[in-house]
Amino acid sequence: MRAAILREVGDEHLDLCTDVETIDPGPSDVRIKITHSGICHSDVSAMNGTIPQGAPSVLGHEGAGIVEEVGKDVSRVAVGDHVIAVWSPPCGACDFCNKFHRPNLCQEVMMDASRPINTFIQGGEEIGAMARTGTFAESTVLPELGMVKIDKDIPLDTASLIGCGVMTGVGASINTAKVTPGSSVVVFGAGGVGVSAIQGAKIAGAAEIVAVDLKTEKFDRVKELGATHAVTPEELPDTMGEITGGHGFDFALECIGNPAVMRQAFDVTRRGGTCCIVGVGRLDEFVQFSAFELFYGEKNLVGSYYGGTDARVDFHRLLRLCEGGQLDLRSMIDRTLSFDEINDGIDACRSGDVIRQVVEF
Repeated sequence: MRAAILREVGDEHLDLCTDVETIDPGPSDVRIKITHSGICHSDVSAMNGTIPQGAPSVLGHEGAGIVEEVGKDVSRVAVGDHVIAVWSPPCGACDFCNKFHRPNLCQEVMMDASRPINTFIQGGEEIGAMARTGTFAESTVLPELGMVKIDKDIPLDTASLIGCGVMTGVGASINTAKVTPGSSVVVFGAGGVGVSAIQGAKIAGAAEIVAVDLKTEKFDRVKELGATHAVTPEELPDTMGEITGGHGFDFALECIGNPAVMRQAFDVTRRGGTCCIVGVGRLDEFVQFSAFELFYGEKNLVGSYYGGTDARVDFHRLLRLCEGGQLDLRSMIDRTLSFDEINDGIDACRSGDVIRQVVEF
């Protein structure tokens, strides 16, 4: 089958191959025929080393498709079911799932030592899968818990976006930052996650939502998708003054992963407000705060991992919001790519020229 492989961390492009196989599903595993996969900036982050990722590995971590084979112990899905892949699934039994009520932080399934580390095989060599998901392939093998079954009338191209970017952004606004009705929100970065955070803030009832991005050509679209204002970083101080009287925003969401922007997001958060870090930064990069300002500002600084989601519940919640017209997934898709165009999509994602792209297998 076809699959896109990262040969070495630091490579600019993926190796598009046609001679890849999946491992055989284990008793509690499922083989999924991937029909669509989103290209997310996290794929670029895995390539450049921002997100630790072994190589060689099949990239892709937000996909949707159709179940084509199930292990003997699988009971939640059956052959022919439509599903969304979950790159960080909850086990439903550990302390993070139950005691702490933070299923997004569960690592039991992702780190399960009883499962094969490598999902793919090429020429006798075992190949890994990004986040043990690997949706840049025509088929992949996931644990039964690593997918959410959806209705067959839901378009799989838009459903694939929920698997990471949309859930991360919408969830950051609703679950992690807990945006409130009538509040002011600023979102740094108008990529797929940032635009999803904007839509999440709109769903939560924010009165003013400011999108900040260097790419002014995105501004019309982000306004269509929920932003009340769209500005460059240089324009932000004036806009903040107009909206907040200089106090700062109630909520600031950083959706880039840049330490300097994280610091800026904290700075434009009002005293007592919430600054939410959604973007993924590098392990060796740091953000500095003075001990006094952390005390004096009484600001809430919080990270958001996978949008604070319980995938078993929140995926369906987003699909209902989409069906009800409150969440617009279709307008987020810039273009649909073929398998052979994956590297073009990676380049566009790396440059920040697009909001969302979907690969159709």
